[in-house]
Amino acid sequence: MPIIDTHHHFWKYSAKEYDWINDDMKVIRKDFLPADLLKEIKAAGVDGAVSVQARQSVEESDWLLEMAEKNDFLKGVVGWVDLRDKGVDKDLERLAKHKKFKGVRHVVQGEPDINFILGAAFNEGIKKLLKYDLRYDILIFEKQLKPSIAFVDKHPKQIFILDHIAKPRIKERILSPWREDMLELAKRPNVYCKISGMLTEADWNKWSAADLAPYFDTTLQAFGPKRLMLGSDWPVMLVAGKYKQWVDMVKQVVSRYSAAEQERILYKNAVEAYKL
Repeated sequence: MPIIDTHHHFWKYSAKEYDWINDDMKVIRKDFLPADLLKEIKAAGVDGAVSVQARQSVEESDWLLEMAEKNDFLKGVVGWVDLRDKGVDKDLERLAKHKKFKGVRHVVQGEPDINFILGAAFNEGIKKLLKYDLRYDILIFEKQLKPSIAFVDKHPKQIFILDHIAKPRIKERILSPWREDMLELAKRPNVYCKISGMLTEADWNKWSAADLAPYFDTTLQAFGPKRLMLGSDWPVMLVAGKYKQWVDMVKQVVSRYSAAEQERILYKNAVEAYKL
């Protein structure tokens, strides 16, 4: 069964550009490039991957595309443009000419305004994605789920992909209101969800499968096998676990489904959502 990892990052490490990598995360204070990922995916039986922006610059989008064009196993790129800029069409038009440019993302989780995602200029930019057949990745903390539901409702024809199951408070073992908000968001058929980013929301040193189980169960209940995708969040996830360990865990969790449904989660939904 083919497998696509729908969420990973590359970077050439610098303390200035990646100041969010603190002392507790020193294991990822180094370069992570295509050759490094290729070793990981081969060992885990993964066939391809989608690169996602880690820096908020158009330069980042170009750099990711440059690597994707040189590496067949990189199937798509989710980059960054300034969606609040009235001239964003210029960047979108240029980037969308690349066959591997599939979508954009903004680090909404880092915005101090909990309602940032409802901003007028930002939403005008989102409206332009349809013209270029691009997806939008939603990166939020669980506290931003309610405004994100209202945001999705503004764009019923846009395909959205939720990153990291909206980063619930796994370490604190808190389910509500994340659980209820996930079930509500999933009622929107234009939203897919990546099973990713969970290890880094748990206790990095002491997490167990039992800690993650309620969050897996809720996510599967909410989105079902037709709108879920595997993502690793490599190399960030290395602060809490190993690449193959995570892939194997997701495969085990989705084994409750039929072979055809597992194939959707591990491969076909990625192809469908991102048009790979």
